[in-house]
Amino acid sequence: MNETIEKFGFPTTLLHELEHWVILLRPTQPTLGSLVLAAKSDATDFSALPAPAHAELAAATKAIESALRTFVDYEKINYLMLMMVDPNVHFHVIPRYEGIREFGGLVFPDLGWPKFPDLNASQELDAATRDSLIEKLSALMAR
Repeated sequence: MNETIEKFGFPTTLLHELEHWVILLRPTQPTLGSLVLAAKSDATDFSALPAPAHAELAAATKAIESALRTFVDYEKINYLMLMMVDPNVHFHVIPRYEGIREFGGLVFPDLGWPKFPDLNASQELDAATRDSLIEKLSALMAR
């Protein structure tokens, strides 16, 4: 796995693995269910990914959207390809919703709604809450 994937907590945060991509729980949660969709390749340019990785994005986004629709009931979903700090190809996947969502005794407002997501308002999860969230989302992605 590349440096970017490891920075986002792999293998602890792994939810689902495909041939060319991994889906990870984002270590900090600007909204409930925030993920990282990361290419396994060492590529630092989206266009440098092999064609099969681009084709596999359909399966990855379907798994993500199905699981998050069930779990978070988002209204919109943002795929942010920032790659300013972490160089390998990856997306921050931010489910967007009006109001709040709750999980593990925590409240997750979408403070940027209906505009840009507020990534600075992210919550860090304790290990127990993180593991519980991983268990729930992994099960939904395995369907």
